[in-house]
Amino acid sequence: MSPLRLLPLLLALAGPATAAPQPYVLDGGASRVAFTWTFGADPVRGRMAVAGASLSLDLDDVGASQVSVAVDVTRADAGHPLATQAMTGPRVLDAADYPTITFQSRRVTLVGDGQARIDGDIVIRGVTRPITLDARLTSSTPDLSRLTVTLNGLIHRSDFGATGWSDLVGDDVRLDIVAALRAAG
Repeated sequence: MSPLRLLPLLLALAGPATAAPQPYVLDGGASRVAFTWTFGADPVRGRMAVAGASLSLDLDDVGASQVSVAVDVTRADAGHPLATQAMTGPRVLDAADYPTITFQSRRVTLVGDGQARIDGDIVIRGVTRPITLDARLTSSTPDLSRLTVTLNGLIHRSDFGATGWSDLVGDDVRLDIVAALRAAG
């Protein structure tokens, strides 16, 4: 899989006659959300299933591109059965009432070779907060029919009311999202 080092060249060559933005759909089997949190001083890694993701890539105006990701909280794994039960319970993520975490981009900014900064909104426990994610776009095909979007960022669980066991569990949660996408149509 090679980084889209040619993206700036593609943008330069994309004249006024280029096609409309290209929509992409999720390849669920190759997509995942990993998160890292601390229990005392020890980092712990967990994962959640990507329930849905989409990308609309506009080579004429990358800033108009759109990214959305939905995560299935009910299928979360915090690395240990008791930790998973606590995390999905009412004091942290409350999966019974809020089974999905969503992210929707507001602005995409190119920052380098196949890399971008994506400003958007994340909704956890029904609470919406702004977030900036670092993104890397890669393709395994020269025609861009298959893409992988890697998103990395940091949230503070207290910002979303997920404050259970704060005496044992750190507030910072590192997000590492990999969404495998294929061109729609």
